[in-house]
Amino acid sequence: MKEITILSGKGGAGKTSVTAALATLAKNTVFCDNDVDAADLHLILQPEIKEKHSFSSGSKANIDQEICTNCGLCESNCRFHAIHPNSEGYPEVNHFQCEGCRLCERICPAEAISTHENFNNHWFVSTTRFGQMVHAKMGPGEENSGKLVSRIREKAREIAGEIQADYILNDGPPGIGCSAISSITGTDAVLLVIEPSISGLHDAKRLVELVKGFGIDMYAVINKYDINVTASSAVEAFLEKQDIEILGRIPFDTRMVESIVNEKSVVEFDPESEISNEIRKSWVKLTNAK
Repeated sequence: MKEITILSGKGGAGKTSVTAALATLAKNTVFCDNDVDAADLHLILQPEIKEKHSFSSGSKANIDQEICTNCGLCESNCRFHAIHPNSEGYPEVNHFQCEGCRLCERICPAEAISTHENFNNHWFVSTTRFGQMVHAKMGPGEENSGKLVSRIREKAREIAGEIQADYILNDGPPGIGCSAISSITGTDAVLLVIEPSISGLHDAKRLVELVKGFGIDMYAVINKYDINVTASSAVEAFLEKQDIEILGRIPFDTRMVESIVNEKSVVEFDPESEISNEIRKSWVKLTNAK
């Protein structure tokens, strides 16, 4: 079994669209959406949820107003400025600012503060027309995205082992944050989706530096390569210097957008188009790579 993680240095590069297209081609594969902060692979794969699980999104403090003596220690010592006086002058926790560090709980002389885990994140095991899928949904501004990615990848591996899958295909998050790091750790190969722009190349360089730190094999596709030939040449020169093989040069095609509107991958929507053929060639090269 081989685990492949698809990443991009920035949002909007076409990573999920490419992942969905590869899902159309992948056989005996388990799919995992690692972009837990802004998951959207489900919009195309249309999963039917079979299991739903809660996941901790961190801890939040609460102040018992009946016990509180209004000494002010919690407010003055909160480094996140999460405690403010309410309309009656007593301290109250703003949960959007609270980081759950528990300092206020420890220093409260009246023991009026308690910290509780917040379960506002969920992960799912689903079936799709292409195979089984593990994905998640985080609440706005919630924490533990990296841990949540690790959990769903663990479940995807478990399912893949049970059904003796040939591949696990991860749709990773953009950027180089905690969830991206959790998507990279332990994967067999990374496919970079890069758009030909100044920001696309800049962010791709940061991502390549991160992945190289893990010693993982990297490959790349340039999406919408023909919208800026000069920028595409710069991307190609960078990849060549980094010894990263370019598996495909995907042309700009409005049928990509049309396919998404129709809740299909572009390979489903128009299998004989130039863009579908290029993605198909890229998948063959990727699966035949060492």
